[in-house]
Amino acid sequence: MGLDDDAREYHRSDPPGKIEISTTKPTNTQRDLSLAYSPGVAAPCRDIDADEGRAYEYTAKGNMVGVVSNGTAVLGLGDIGAQASKPVMEGKGVLFKRFADIDVFDIELDETDVDAFCQSVEAMEPTFGGINLEDIAGPECFEIEQRLRESMDIPVFHDDQHGTAIISGAGLLNAVDVLDKDISEMEITFSGAGASAIATAKFYVELGADPDNITMCDSSGIITEQRAANDDVNEYKKEFARDLPEGDLADAMDGADMFVGLSVGGIVSSDMVASMAEDPIVFAMANPEPEIGYEEARAARDDTVVMATGRSDYPNQVNNVLGFPFLFRGALDVRATSITENMKMAAAEALAELARKDVPDAVVKAYGDQPLQYGPEYVIPKPVDPRVLFEVAPAVAEAAMEEGVARTEIDTDAYSEKLEARLGKSREMMRVVLNKAKNTDQRIALAEGTDEKMVRAAAQIQEQGIGDPVLLGNSDEIEGIAADLGLDFTPEIVDPRVDDTEAYADRLYELRQRKGVTRSEATELVKRDTNYLGSAMVETGDADALLTGLTHHYPSALRPPLEVIGTAEDADYAAGVYMLTFKNRVVFVADATVNQDPSEEVLEEITKHTAELARSFNVEPRAALLSYSNFGSVENEGTAKPRDAAASLRADPDADFPVDGEMQADTAVVEDILTDTYEFSELDEPANVLVFPNLEAGNIAYKLLQRLGGAEAIGPMLVGMDKPVHVMQRGDEVKDIVNLAGVAAVDAQGE
Repeated sequence: MGLDDDAREYHRSDPPGKIEISTTKPTNTQRDLSLAYSPGVAAPCRDIDADEGRAYEYTAKGNMVGVVSNGTAVLGLGDIGAQASKPVMEGKGVLFKRFADIDVFDIELDETDVDAFCQSVEAMEPTFGGINLEDIAGPECFEIEQRLRESMDIPVFHDDQHGTAIISGAGLLNAVDVLDKDISEMEITFSGAGASAIATAKFYVELGADPDNITMCDSSGIITEQRAANDDVNEYKKEFARDLPEGDLADAMDGADMFVGLSVGGIVSSDMVASMAEDPIVFAMANPEPEIGYEEARAARDDTVVMATGRSDYPNQVNNVLGFPFLFRGALDVRATSITENMKMAAAEALAELARKDVPDAVVKAYGDQPLQYGPEYVIPKPVDPRVLFEVAPAVAEAAMEEGVARTEIDTDAYSEKLEARLGKSREMMRVVLNKAKNTDQRIALAEGTDEKMVRAAAQIQEQGIGDPVLLGNSDEIEGIAADLGLDFTPEIVDPRVDDTEAYADRLYELRQRKGVTRSEATELVKRDTNYLGSAMVETGDADALLTGLTHHYPSALRPPLEVIGTAEDADYAAGVYMLTFKNRVVFVADATVNQDPSEEVLEEITKHTAELARSFNVEPRAALLSYSNFGSVENEGTAKPRDAAASLRADPDADFPVDGEMQADTAVVEDILTDTYEFSELDEPANVLVFPNLEAGNIAYKLLQRLGGAEAIGPMLVGMDKPVHVMQRGDEVKDIVNLAGVAAVDAQGE
């Protein structure tokens, strides 16, 4: 099947459409229903009657946007009417939910009269926290938005006008930075004079462009003062009429610094791009085909061309999804009465700034592992970059508060963390640890310092104030990688080729001389293997923590720190723990990486150290030692180990947390089974520390939960070591390194 048939099947498969309504509160019992509806619902109704502002407190209004259209100008389809536009409006709702966790009702009004349309939308104000106008033909769209903005006390935003303006405006800010141009002196040519083009031109003026340097063309050619005087253009186009001779688009592009295409595909030739000024900016944004193709525009010039299109298969995609979800998110969360020019400007500036930062590995992978680094081919962030939410929305919220259109004030720092939590429980949990780690001077040795991911992670560790990263390895390679990546930081490097490492060799020899290591071998190990070098640095106190394992097999990476640093005084064994996060639950899984067949004593140690780790995430531990039996239902050596370990822990005064076992996994995590069937259990709530009977079970379980259960996994975190050491998995991403650095820094604070 082709794309059209696939899309039809996608939309009509049961249930039809793309959105649904779901409940957010329990509705399982008679009491639940009496709270949700009659008679309990009367109480919030009375409160709102006394103070309408409490609708934001008691209802979904504060997270609800109405996507409203009459289907008169659907992108690529034209005037198809209200009913036919519904799949597009549902799709808009999907984007709001997917990218900013905003709920949407799509409203298709079978109405083209401006007065009647506005009256219909105004009547729905009690339902929504904001209105997103969509796919309404011009020039009526200008009047509709203006009238609704004046008459309604909630944000009204016509995305077709302003979305492209904001996203391309962010690209413009970065393009002039990359090319060292001055916006105020640039000659800018527009192809297209519809709602989007006019709004974009106005926004560029807000960014610093000189309106006298903007030449706008419609299908009849350059919009001149002569045409305006003859009433050849509508009142909205007249604003950009210039005192120029009549001409066509080719004339307008000759010598221009920038081309902005918001018209139709294929109308710009290579010769027209060749006629532009030095190092031109070409934003050809017609969809689905741009005014000129990416390769064609680049091939037309020998100098630098910053090229943007509306397509995802080329660099610098101008995609409105980078704007409207996050603009509304910030506006809703301060209960804004409108969306102002300053709020739009804040969104564009935040997007521009984000494009200058290191790009997460997950985003790079989503685009086929192509390089994404600030420069001519990356001046606009990618739509799937999760950081857009907590970069743009706080900027918008802050602008709203500064301008006085916010009904409520928020702490933008705390707000950023709240937004981050919307992206998943793992981010919320990691923020607890990263905040604890911040503004410390813990020195974190990164053993594989010449790996690009380690260099990028070091930059982020330093930037976020998590600790002081120390990269181990060839200094020339490390500095070259940092320069190639354009990272604005000077890393601290320990290079065993040139730096004095004798003290580390001495200590390694002292520790291992009766384990078969000679003095010369100790020197060679420290010079050749940064795992031994990093372990010795931590053991001697020259570093506070060690991260390794990114390019090594887990056992070979773990061996040096075990030999040099060893386990803690109260531990004979180390263990690997994963934190698994679900939508509303967090569990710690141990042991998943180290001990193949732990004894009763090892299970006790693992449980105590994992509970301690949970507390570093502000999680009060409730431990379950797992088996395939419940509380003695099967008697053998395998089931006895977790049962006896649980009993020993309950008798241990240092184990100040509830623990029980042996028990089956569902008994441990399902409250009804735990409290009804086994009411005698020491656990009165589901367990959040799950200790598995052997390595096979732990490793298999965490991977199944991650891959099939939708859990996000953080780890493995190594517990039981004398000093903080974490051995990563090969292929971990930069964010995993940064997360483990945060855990290590918090561990080191307690040393």
